[in-house]
Amino acid sequence: MKNQIIKTTLSTLAFSLSAAAFAGTGVHWGYEGEEGPEHWGDLDPSYQMCSIGTKQSPIDISYTEEADDDELKALKFKYKPTPLGIVNNGHTFQVNYEPGSYLKVSSKEKYQVLQFHFHAMSENTVNGVQYPLEVHIVHFDADSNLAVVGVLFEVGQHNKALEAFFNNLPHHHGETVTVPGEFINARELLPEEKGYVHFDGSLTTPPCTEGVKWYVMKDRIEVSAEQLAKFTEFYHNNYRPVQDLNGRTLLEFEGDDD
Repeated sequence: MKNQIIKTTLSTLAFSLSAAAFAGTGVHWGYEGEEGPEHWGDLDPSYQMCSIGTKQSPIDISYTEEADDDELKALKFKYKPTPLGIVNNGHTFQVNYEPGSYLKVSSKEKYQVLQFHFHAMSENTVNGVQYPLEVHIVHFDADSNLAVVGVLFEVGQHNKALEAFFNNLPHHHGETVTVPGEFINARELLPEEKGYVHFDGSLTTPPCTEGVKWYVMKDRIEVSAEQLAKFTEFYHNNYRPVQDLNGRTLLEFEGDDD
């Protein structure tokens, strides 16, 4: 019974954080025209943070401060494989995670993996450079606080970890494709070196809720042009433009190979 309650809670939270759920309020939003990012805050009162928020994501990472030992620690990625089920939520492709995998930020901060999804092109940029793809691994803690790990992609070698993902993308909005016997591990979406940049931010889609802890990995991983094309056939330019820092500090942690 306890496991069932946990699974139900996770499913509810995953749905509430999905782009489909936000669209399900009756207010449609998108990435172009009158429903695009510059208009999100006007589409619905619940989206007003998209316009008035002062700690919004994504950002351009152009200047960082090296973190002191007592400010940041090495991230501990305790990720396990999860059954591969791919959701086309109308704004991106998303994989919801089974309970049991987590991110440890410090001895007192532990976040469970909820889901991961993709944006093309990248939402976060580095020194003004936008990358062809970005994955967001979304986590939550016992108080429903959110933490997101962002990983940027470069076009290069075939990404074996994402092979089954790209080969089974659901074609229709609201459709889910479950691949029998296939598992995927978000750990394989991380670079070998685990250095990162940390900042306080928000969700990058309506309602643009703030209070999200962001960890953008410094190193990139690769995806082939063929794999990228399979994604952008359905979703291209599904990214929010970078937002003002408004005095925020970006802390850099050199990291290790975990």
